[in-house]
Amino acid sequence: MNHRHLALAAAFLLPALPAAAQGQLNLYCSATLEWCQPIARGFERETGIRVNLTQKSTGEMLAQIRSEARNPRGDVWWGGTGDPHVAAGEENLTQLHESPRIAELHDWAQAQWRQTQGRTVGVYASVLGFGFNTELIARRNLPAPRCWADLLNPAYRGEIQMANPNSSGTAYIIIATLVQMMGEEPAFDYLKRLHGSINAYPRSGTAPITAVARGETALSLSFVHNAAEEAAAGFPVGHAVPCEGTGYEIGSMSIIRGARNLPAAQQFYHWALSAPAQIIASQEAKKLQTMANRGVPLTDGAPNMATARIIDYDNARFGASAERRRLLARWDREVGALPR
Repeated sequence: MNHRHLALAAAFLLPALPAAAQGQLNLYCSATLEWCQPIARGFERETGIRVNLTQKSTGEMLAQIRSEARNPRGDVWWGGTGDPHVAAGEENLTQLHESPRIAELHDWAQAQWRQTQGRTVGVYASVLGFGFNTELIARRNLPAPRCWADLLNPAYRGEIQMANPNSSGTAYIIIATLVQMMGEEPAFDYLKRLHGSINAYPRSGTAPITAVARGETALSLSFVHNAAEEAAAGFPVGHAVPCEGTGYEIGSMSIIRGARNLPAAQQFYHWALSAPAQIIASQEAKKLQTMANRGVPLTDGAPNMATARIIDYDNARFGASAERRRLLARWDREVGALPR
């Protein structure tokens, strides 16, 4: 089975290290499996601590952490969009922690740590945009999208995929970005008009760009690093950052409140913020996000956040549990319920 399909699996346990290993860590990961595995194995190599790895999308992982609140089973939650991490902190599901490596991080990673009173910290960032199959759009004589407004072109009807925001942090960031850029009423009007061109709302945020790469759909709303990774893997995929401006994700890390293996969780937290650990993420796992540690260079082919027109994304407001629930309920009621 393809790794990108494996990434959608609910859980994956790494094989145990030999009996000489000291301690264990229960790592909840909301990045793709091919990224989670090198992170877990790198920490095992560095420390001898056995890592039990569970992988789920951010929305699904937040639901699991909520359900386990009285008897926490995870120690650290690594990766996935930041808004669910912010919500978890607000709900007292994660705990404050300060690493001496905070000063090594880009401003956006430090800002998230401060805004959440130390309950979550940025580990990578990436920009929201469009992916498209270059062969399909040429064959169907479709224009390559450059702006949010372009997606309302009737020629794209049935040609676009966007993940379901109830399970996907990526899709929730799309909604929050449009609300911040347009205002809430115009944003939901836009989403309702866009709905007629959507052929599917898959659960995972990476599923739409995977469908683009396989020629199953022409366009996707995705993080542009995912499109760049598909292109680097040899698929006919192009990408664009919307001309009007766009939001971005901060992939985050949090220590789960009540962690059974707290010393190991704190050790992982410090290690995961280091440049060597993040180089594993960007080079061994071949990921094209911007890493939080300033000492990690951009991987060849990675989109450069510095050249994108990025909005001042309000992580505190749109990561708050009440705001998230409200916007998701409105999307369900006004957009998701519409016929296609």
